[in-house]
Amino acid sequence: MNQFKIISPAPGGTYTEALASLFEKLRNHFAAEAAAGRQPVFVRFFVSDAQNQAAALQDALSRAPWAGSTAISIVEQPPLDHSHAVALVQTAPEAPACLFHSLRLTEEEAAGHDSYAQSRLLFEKYLDIIRPMGLDLKTHCVRTWIYVRDIDANYAGLVKARNDVFDAEGLTHDTHYIASTGIGGATEGRSAVVAIDFLTYPGIREEDKTYLKALSHLSPTHDYGVAFERGVRLSDGHIFISGTASIDHRGKVLHEGDVLAQTDRLLENISVLLAEGGSSLGKVPYFIVYLRDIADYPLIDAYMQRRFPAIPRVLLEARVCRPSWLIEMETEV
Repeated sequence: MNQFKIISPAPGGTYTEALASLFEKLRNHFAAEAAAGRQPVFVRFFVSDAQNQAAALQDALSRAPWAGSTAISIVEQPPLDHSHAVALVQTAPEAPACLFHSLRLTEEEAAGHDSYAQSRLLFEKYLDIIRPMGLDLKTHCVRTWIYVRDIDANYAGLVKARNDVFDAEGLTHDTHYIASTGIGGATEGRSAVVAIDFLTYPGIREEDKTYLKALSHLSPTHDYGVAFERGVRLSDGHIFISGTASIDHRGKVLHEGDVLAQTDRLLENISVLLAEGGSSLGKVPYFIVYLRDIADYPLIDAYMQRRFPAIPRVLLEARVCRPSWLIEMETEV
């Protein structure tokens, strides 16, 4: 059974001290998990300043014995508990049946290219990886995470690029799209405005996937020009919930300006999606919470503690793709 944990360094201190604390906690966690028969599968690092922090983090990873066989993602989405870096960790009794690719653009690749061109390049990089394996985007890619620097300005280019790639690869509203989170985020590349993580299941068939719609609460995404699925349930029972915000069945943003009311609604939306997949909020192993305004952190952290005291969470500064959305969340079961 998959286990998830959110690990933060000891509070205070420099980034160097925080990194040492974080990796000591990771080492202890993986030792305890190994004793319980579980191995590391995935670690996503949320950092506060990728340009200044990524090199030291990569160096620490190069010396960590567990890192070589573990899927790693690094994204600049500042943790709102004032940590320099926080890790979302997944362990499991056996190696997963999936592949994870965290694709980033070098400065040379990104320079001079807008969000449309960068997005196309990242999708092509991914296709160049999976095609020699006999895999395709439509069947085998189950989940993406798309990070967009200055999302208010650059999201439209990403949307057009994804739509064009999907059209070429046979993904349409008459077939299906892919579960996804498209959210504000950055990498260490100064000119890179888009980064994408891809989750691929080489052995999956189309009949192994059920796309979750929750049409009583959510509109089809193509109604407002974007291309992703609200969620997907795999035949093994695993459910991936895309980034979800306060939206209704007509695609309208609900409760503009009220972050608490938006939180209530987005959790209601997630609950309906999970129910459609045969699960519930009570079975969620973690929440990733994206906040547009860092001033909302104490309010939302207290809300989540009252409502879900036993479920790990990480709250991040990350703008949602519509300015009027103040909060978004994602999870899986």
